[in-house]
Amino acid sequence: MPQPLLYTFRRCPYAMRARWAIHVAGVAVDQTEVSLRAKPPAMLAASPKATVPVLVLPDGAVIDQSLDIMLWALQQNDPQGWLSPQSGSLADMLAFIAACEREFKPHLDRYKYPSRYTSEWAPGQSEAAFSDQHLACAIAFLQRLAARLAGPGAQAYLFGAPPALADFALVPFVRQLVRHDRPRAVAVVPPAVIAWTDPLLARPDFDAIMRKAPGAG
Repeated sequence: MPQPLLYTFRRCPYAMRARWAIHVAGVAVDQTEVSLRAKPPAMLAASPKATVPVLVLPDGAVIDQSLDIMLWALQQNDPQGWLSPQSGSLADMLAFIAACEREFKPHLDRYKYPSRYTSEWAPGQSEAAFSDQHLACAIAFLQRLAARLAGPGAQAYLFGAPPALADFALVPFVRQLVRHDRPRAVAVVPPAVIAWTDPLLARPDFDAIMRKAPGAG
């Protein structure tokens, strides 16, 4: 019987979190590393959104949102309890992840790639000033993470002592910000967030999903 097929791109944070959940769940899938300059016609036919990740199931059904792929994998097998946080509920985690999508990711993109958003620059605003403006907005969201990680009654992760879905869904995006200019990030990102990010990214399962496939660029 054919296996599900995952279209992915190694450095995409959305694809990272999808692969991470699939790996931890132990669900067998075939993976195709996508060239962003030459996306496979089969992927485009399966999902007109034309961005990774895209999961095509053997019956032809398509899951093309990364969080939905995480849930699909973990609902089959959740050996580390990602869907069952020690504190709060799955609904609480999904709401927090949605807040990241609204309040952090757009600012992250504009901080990293200001030249893509020239139509949004204020009159006379420089590229650096536009980038700095959005870095400040991104840091404001990270302060919310820090409050959960370092506030009264805080634990090591966002929803309890063991990490859960919210941690793994959000850390690939924080990784992007920190890696873009780590010396600057260390100076402006709340220390509690750095202390949360580094151990998650040092996990063997993250290393496993970030290895280059043979022959990949």
